[in-house]
Amino acid sequence: MNFGLKGKRALVCASSRGLGLGCARALAEEGADLVMNARGQSVLEDAAQTIRDEFGVQVETVATDVTTEEGRASLLKAAEGVDILVTNAGGPPPGMWHDWDREDFIRALDANMLAPIALMKALLPGMMDRGWGRVVNITSQSVKAPVPVLGLSNSARAGLTGYVAGTSRQVAGSGVTINNLLPGIHDTDRAEALDRGVSEKEGISMEEARANRCATIPTGRYGTADEFGAACAFLCSQHAGFIVGQNILLDGGAVNATL
Repeated sequence: MNFGLKGKRALVCASSRGLGLGCARALAEEGADLVMNARGQSVLEDAAQTIRDEFGVQVETVATDVTTEEGRASLLKAAEGVDILVTNAGGPPPGMWHDWDREDFIRALDANMLAPIALMKALLPGMMDRGWGRVVNITSQSVKAPVPVLGLSNSARAGLTGYVAGTSRQVAGSGVTINNLLPGIHDTDRAEALDRGVSEKEGISMEEARANRCATIPTGRYGTADEFGAACAFLCSQHAGFIVGQNILLDGGAVNATL
């Protein structure tokens, strides 16, 4: 299947590792040139060079914090005219409802809601003028089934989901689609951190913590960044123009729901 992405240009946020890197690699494999972003320059550049060598596409790197106005400005300057936007940010730390103050929520909103919205507001007009564009927001399965210890993430990502629900319908007539990908547990640094938290809290080994979590997933395993990236690339493809404002779970069946 030809995804029609050769010659397109994509901005992929938080793409030096994990799910963001999986998305960047999948888009590059389909021939898209990239603007890759992360906070750490060294790891980001290493990932970008590997993609250049493996797929032969052009890759520009911008090491910056997109939750700041200055960081977004530098990133948007490099990403001017992109056809594809993939937003992504690590989740806030776990905890209990009584642990969080206003500033904790502001930080979560900045990373997981307000920064993606700011990037969309900046880049959607150009996509609409050109009559084609794709936006994929990496959110979380917690949008469908809230995770009690991830209240900060539950709140911020639900806000982004509501924004996308309305905005996606407003821009679809211009050939631009916006959709959300909702990952469950994937084999990334985030999963390792969550498993470490369970290990320390329950006094069990990391292997036991992982096995216990795998037992809650119908597939019996964690997802991979490569398969997540492939799903992202499809949503960015020429074949996905009729998919608008959807929240697509990639969770191995962990969320037990009819709809």
